[in-house]
Amino acid sequence: MKLATIRTTDGTRAVRIDDVGAVELGHADLGVLLARPDWRAEAAAASGPVHPLDGLDYAPVVPRPEKILCVGLNYRSHILEMGRELPEYPTLFAKYSRSLIGAYDPITLPAGSGEVDWEAELGVVVGAEVRHASEEEARAAVAGYTVVNDVTARDFQYRSVQWLQGKTFEASTPVGPWLVTDVVPGDISCTVDGDVVQKADTADLVHDAVALIRYISGIITLAPGDLIATGTPGGVGHARKPPRYLAEGSSLVTTVEGVGECRNTCVA
Repeated sequence: MKLATIRTTDGTRAVRIDDVGAVELGHADLGVLLARPDWRAEAAAASGPVHPLDGLDYAPVVPRPEKILCVGLNYRSHILEMGRELPEYPTLFAKYSRSLIGAYDPITLPAGSGEVDWEAELGVVVGAEVRHASEEEARAAVAGYTVVNDVTARDFQYRSVQWLQGKTFEASTPVGPWLVTDVVPGDISCTVDGDVVQKADTADLVHDAVALIRYISGIITLAPGDLIATGTPGGVGHARKPPRYLAEGSSLVTTVEGVGECRNTCVA
């Protein structure tokens, strides 16, 4: 089942993406739907107004999540090729909801940064409130998967040992186009202006969705609609020799096999 939040002339709407169109689910966005205990059955049974698939204007899957949690250094092959040991615990940082954009929206390049980089990531959307989750509870709390690109201003990120300031510029982080509830994600890839710059198997994650929910819920309660960006594989621009960065007009395509694709153009 594919679920999304779309923009309409009357505001945003939560929808189910079917072959025949986008079926309204009776809620303003997926965050509202996911807060309901029976959201899966409700979404599957909904039969509201239908929007044509062509020309849908996708908002971020959950436009205003309570939390956006991100993970660094989480792909085995990337960590090992850098000569580092696999981490025992996830490296966590956060974003804020104003950083999120839809799957096809323009990426606003941060003013004052000349080192804007790409980071293709598998996104996990939380579908139940969990605290100190067991493995079974964590697995049940995965609402599904989406596509994220953790676009990063490297010059701001490395001004200090804390990464937040390079990670949460407004209108910089594509998420979407939908949440897929019943898939095992496959390869993840990123292209910049047609060049494949990242490609990996999401099975190469050190800490997968269940492990991350178990760990994070031991620190803070995870709420329905929370977004976890699970980390990026090798191939980022900052690590290239010479480095390569995004610029005005750059075209960024982020794909997760079985989940979906974000297509975004960078604007000043």
